[in-house]
Amino acid sequence: MTTRVIAVSDFCDPTPPHESVLTRDMARAFWQTSPMPPPGPRPSVVGGYLERLPLACVAAGLVDRAEVWRFAGDDAHHDPLGVPGPEGLIYRTLRADGHAAPYGSADALAHIEVHGAPKILCVWGLGVDEALVRACADSVIVYNSIDAPALRLPAEVSRHVDLFLAGAEWQSDEIRARHPDALCAVLPIGPEFASDETFFPTGAPKEYDVVYVAATQPYKRHDLLLDALSQLPGRRALCVVGYGHMTEELRAEADRRGLQVDWVGPVNHREVNTLINRARVGVVCGVDDGAPAILTEYMLAGLPVLANAGLVCGRQYIRPDTGLLASEVDFAKALDRLIETAASYDPRPVVQRNWTWPHSVDRLASLLDHARQRKNEVFV
Repeated sequence: MTTRVIAVSDFCDPTPPHESVLTRDMARAFWQTSPMPPPGPRPSVVGGYLERLPLACVAAGLVDRAEVWRFAGDDAHHDPLGVPGPEGLIYRTLRADGHAAPYGSADALAHIEVHGAPKILCVWGLGVDEALVRACADSVIVYNSIDAPALRLPAEVSRHVDLFLAGAEWQSDEIRARHPDALCAVLPIGPEFASDETFFPTGAPKEYDVVYVAATQPYKRHDLLLDALSQLPGRRALCVVGYGHMTEELRAEADRRGLQVDWVGPVNHREVNTLINRARVGVVCGVDDGAPAILTEYMLAGLPVLANAGLVCGRQYIRPDTGLLASEVDFAKALDRLIETAASYDPRPVVQRNWTWPHSVDRLASLLDHARQRKNEVFV
């Protein structure tokens, strides 16, 4: 029997979901005519943080196939058969039920009813409703909040989780405050499952002093970068934007201050690597942020990183050989110093020795075995 890992993203478009005419019976009839593709060869582990953990599970032989599920909030964006992703991964966009997160989905329940639950179910961010995790009672259920709150699931859902991946020890403490027997590990999916095939030095000329890859949302704290640049006349910055509602507001503020900032995006992961290679250093400005994947992605491209010393998850990746931590009052001074000394850093091999996916999937495999053993003991 083919085994699968399914990673369920909390992405939903549009949000909040609209009421749907799709019933479970209708979805079941559809899935019964949609066979599962056979497993392919062992994949390379590439892409972003949503892809890398599932692909790592296949590459390490933990499962045969990998999927990423996300939700459609209306019928126009519903794409259940999905599109092929990198290395045979399948993206499915399943119809969300008409309520706010954590999302329910008659479509997803029908898929599991017809094709069976995955061996590993990974639930990220805002999560899914209890009906979906109950349908996957035989799966090992893994949760990572992705952003700074340790738990964004209600207790009736989180009580079904077998393994919590945290970004810092304080998150594990918060999880155990709700679930004292929870199995937790500091193994954030973004920076830990780094891909040196996706992010690498290109040898491009350094046209920018600093690059910031981040959504234009308040918690990413672009204001800290703009304030620092205001104190460093002549420094050039590149902001690579994924999503967010503040892009035009931030662009206008940079222009008002007379700063040299270019804004680019959204772009794919290959282009992100191309762009960050054009800068000398990378920054992470946020505080209330889960350990951002870009921390080790900058480093694999050869860039040292300046991070906000108040960052609540991910400071463990900033070491003397990978970059600097700085308080907000010292951020401009530290940024200037890191730009001047950037050529003396070589962070790529540090990441390769510690945080690329082969190291992390070995840890994950042991944790999954432990979780499965605990789960079996409960059912004995």
